[in-house]
Amino acid sequence: MTGEVILAGALTRVELDGSVATLRLDRPPVNALNLAMQREILTAARWIAESRDVRAVVIYGGERMFAAGADIKEMSAMTHHDMASASQLLQESFRAVATLPQPVVAAVTGYALGGGCELALCADLRVVGERAKLGQPEVLLGVIPGLGGSQRLPRLVGPSRAKDLILTGRYVGAAEAASMGLADRVVPDAEVLDAAMELARGFAAGAPLALAAAKRAINAGLEVDLVTGCEIERLEFSGLFATEDRTTGMRSFLADGPGKARFTGR
Repeated sequence: MTGEVILAGALTRVELDGSVATLRLDRPPVNALNLAMQREILTAARWIAESRDVRAVVIYGGERMFAAGADIKEMSAMTHHDMASASQLLQESFRAVATLPQPVVAAVTGYALGGGCELALCADLRVVGERAKLGQPEVLLGVIPGLGGSQRLPRLVGPSRAKDLILTGRYVGAAEAASMGLADRVVPDAEVLDAAMELARGFAAGAPLALAAAKRAINAGLEVDLVTGCEIERLEFSGLFATEDRTTGMRSFLADGPGKARFTGR
């Protein structure tokens, strides 16, 4: 399944199928995340964030591999000074994915390890193939996750489970990933992309301003106390009453019941 290529890099590309953009990693054989690839991910995420044509996003590494991790050969040659500078780019590229206003689904096949797992963590939902393996094995190399894994993973699965994965460096299969909340859906490997696209198309039919507001409210609320989080929610909720989509959605509900509205994103 392919769409129209609308942004092509040497190591990634963005394809548009209707209003669903697929960010494809394309660095065979294992999609090792080097600095050049990270720059392309940042460029792609910024383009997607600004596009009015994109209403949902799928991140996909191909039929056999999501991303096996960082490019260790490149990284092993870096000094402390090199990494102090490069790590800003690494964090910025993944932050751009994590803060996309559109719903994001990671379609995970094969390995999602280290940086690959951290990229999947930037998605809102993860569709995982039955034979996939996920993990944060950085401690086995004498380092720790550097692209948000030590922060996003405990927020997703809880601190104890996150410490289990990060401190041991072990991999988990799809079933265990699902049991801890790291995988949202487990499907046969050959069905991963189709299942992710199905989810994304459902999001794409929704109200884009409301979906973006919901993402902001949830993500910001995780960083604050409950009272402050509810105030964030109140402001996002009331702000949507200034949009055409809110008027459209409520009129459609009163006339035809739920799920019939067609939203314009205004």
